[in-house]
Amino acid sequence: MIRIALRTLRHHKAGFLASFVALFFGAAIVVGCGGLLQSALKSEAQPQRLAAAPIVVSADQRYLGTRSEEPFVERVPLDAALATRLKSLPGVRSTVTDVSFPAALATDGGKRAGARVTGHGWSSAALTPYRITKGAAPAGPGQLVLDERLARRAGLAPGDRTRLLVRGGTQEFRVTGLAAADGGSGSVFLTDTEAAELTGRPGKADVIGVFPRPGTDPGQVAAAVEKAVGTPSVTVLTGAERGRAEDPEIVSGGDDLVSLAAAFGGLAAMVTVFVVASTLGLAIQQRQREMALLRAIGTTPGQLRRLILGETVLLTLLATALACACGPLFGRWLLDGFASAGVVPDTMEFSAGSLPLVAGAATAVVTAVGAALIAARGPARTRPTEALAEAAVERRWFSWPRLVLALVCLGGGTALAVVTAGMDGPKAAGAATPAAMVWTAGFGLLGPVLARGITAGLSRPMGALSGLAGRLATLNAKARTARFAGAVMPVMLATGLAIALIYMQTTNSRGAERAFDDSLRADLAVTSDAGGLPLGMVDTVKRQPGVAAASAQVSSRGYVEPAGGVDPGAEGGEGAADPPEMALAGVTPEGIGRTTAFRATQGSLDALSGETVALPTRYTDGHKIGDKVPMRLGDGSRVSLELVATVKGERGYETALLPAALLARHTDSGLVPSIMVTAEPGVDRAQLAATLTALSERQPGLRVTSRDTLAAAQAEQDDTQAWMAYLVLGVVVGYAIIALVNTQALATTERRREFMLQRLIGATRRQVMQMMAMEAALVSVAGIVLGSLVAALTLVPLSMSVLGTATPEGSPWIFVTVVGAAFALTLATTLVSAVTVLRNRPVEAVGVRE
Repeated sequence: MIRIALRTLRHHKAGFLASFVALFFGAAIVVGCGGLLQSALKSEAQPQRLAAAPIVVSADQRYLGTRSEEPFVERVPLDAALATRLKSLPGVRSTVTDVSFPAALATDGGKRAGARVTGHGWSSAALTPYRITKGAAPAGPGQLVLDERLARRAGLAPGDRTRLLVRGGTQEFRVTGLAAADGGSGSVFLTDTEAAELTGRPGKADVIGVFPRPGTDPGQVAAAVEKAVGTPSVTVLTGAERGRAEDPEIVSGGDDLVSLAAAFGGLAAMVTVFVVASTLGLAIQQRQREMALLRAIGTTPGQLRRLILGETVLLTLLATALACACGPLFGRWLLDGFASAGVVPDTMEFSAGSLPLVAGAATAVVTAVGAALIAARGPARTRPTEALAEAAVERRWFSWPRLVLALVCLGGGTALAVVTAGMDGPKAAGAATPAAMVWTAGFGLLGPVLARGITAGLSRPMGALSGLAGRLATLNAKARTARFAGAVMPVMLATGLAIALIYMQTTNSRGAERAFDDSLRADLAVTSDAGGLPLGMVDTVKRQPGVAAASAQVSSRGYVEPAGGVDPGAEGGEGAADPPEMALAGVTPEGIGRTTAFRATQGSLDALSGETVALPTRYTDGHKIGDKVPMRLGDGSRVSLELVATVKGERGYETALLPAALLARHTDSGLVPSIMVTAEPGVDRAQLAATLTALSERQPGLRVTSRDTLAAAQAEQDDTQAWMAYLVLGVVVGYAIIALVNTQALATTERRREFMLQRLIGATRRQVMQMMAMEAALVSVAGIVLGSLVAALTLVPLSMSVLGTATPEGSPWIFVTVVGAAFALTLATTLVSAVTVLRNRPVEAVGVRE
């Protein structure tokens, strides 16, 4: 049977090519998404500024001991005294602490920001290592060493004086030297003492580099350091792991990538299963006449199954081998796309291990073998005496097991719809994405029944509109229900996924935009190129003529911690504590009522001072006004704050309010990023903006932006996050479109005998093409109707969760474009395939194999 299987590959090129394409692209996408997921889980990046330190010690950015162990959004600092303890360990030659702070070289007399730089203490230059190429190292206050590439761009040399916009102000420095290094760029170095002062975190360090003694084993030294640290909240990193300490965004970006890659990797796997099973099933169904002849000449059921299985396995091995070679390249391309959009750091490494390859190959092999066995079940069970009649007239096109499985899928879709509608808006897409595929699977299993019903409903209109061609098309669909359903399903898949996933993103974006707009009442915002503004600037702005109210705006994220706290040494995952995460806003209470929409439902927002908090109503967890609430702030600090008020918030977009002075101390900059300003009634906004801009004489780097600019900046930030989803869903929808074209071409080219018989009995090419155009229209309408139903069942619960309405957000032109593209692709593929077949002379094609 193996020899026969090898020979049959030559005689059914169209069917096998279609199956090969489906298997290859499906496996490659799963392998690529698997590699992306593995890269996100490992979150590795080759260090640049820390390249010279074999061992790097940093605080763990994750909220250890919790269910999901999400990363903190601010850098978690270390106790600088730890470096002294580690230096005394056997095998350690030296330790170097590093602190960093954002700054900018000043231009325009110190009023505006030029090149963005990162400041460090000079001793940390050894971590790269930087070496002095001109001049000398900083030896006292007001002295500065520049990266020579930065100095060349800025036109500075040793002995020159320059200003830095830093810590909300401007400071003058004398350039004492230039330094060069193979890694790192955009760095400036001050004395260690002055750098520590400018961070605003004296006694703290960002990372500690550990240098082993010559001749010692770095692995043993790292183990000794880890033992000396003695707490899971501090990590000891070597190799590519050191990149996490250099750029904490690798951890947070990796976490975002984990959820995205997992969701769309699973979606890609489900689409692969659906497409491969559909394509293989259609290819085997179209060989019923051949299978019937084999049964009629004495082929046993086992031999027939082995034949089909042998063909499938051979084809699958070829396709998956090629996919395993190309899949990692595809995954790396996806990661590069995310990095170029600024979604993840460009230093994150792609990791193409064996697990993604196994997952992609297993998905393709298991699906293909399963589809082949199911498709072979019918021909193998048919008795030889009935085989040819069975092939001539399609009798069995549905079964009870298929009905039961379809009902299970529809039940699962219903359950996911209920879950989606009850979830918080930003998280609802996590349940809606698999719901789309479950609904698709359910309708796919019911495909023959649904296709037969749609055909019956459209038979009269098509006959009335197109005459004989329409009647022939509907008769063909009724006579070959399984074949017709196999052609409809890819159209449903492509249409349903495209509509559902695109509107899912537009609806989520609209939910975030509405939450931002609803919370904002300010007319203007004051920001700074110097990394932020000092808190005292709020009073200065408030005293300006035309200002009705002003409030600081410090943004971060934090958690309400359980009363007993969270043990960082405890095992995370299921069963662990799950503190609710929420947005944190640092404000000044005097202006919050006029600049934002926050209103107290209990207590008073005027009491927000010192160690206090105003929590969203649903997160008070039984706490009453005046109670102490344990919280974790953005840098991992545990604080106990007095509850002075509760506020309402849109579900999923709730924000806790803290005094700006408190929250700013626990952010990376330590400053106020912006001051929200509301104008007095009747005051011209442009004139007020000019008045506030004049404050740049006293506060270098100050900028004033409008409400519209703020909304546009927020929308751009949301679009950047949505871009990740659009890129991957584009790949998945693209694969569904390939499957659509693939299947339509297969379904048409395998009917050459039928077309030629029609030509021999007098049908013209034009009449055959008209019939095929009507069949393509019938397939398109059926697929679009079912796809739209899948999208509606997915989007209505999502929209209820995000927007509180059953109508998703997004332009109707999205729907029109998707439907038009699906119709055009189906029609064009069918007609091009039909034209190709009709080029043959009828008398030469009657005897061709089917």
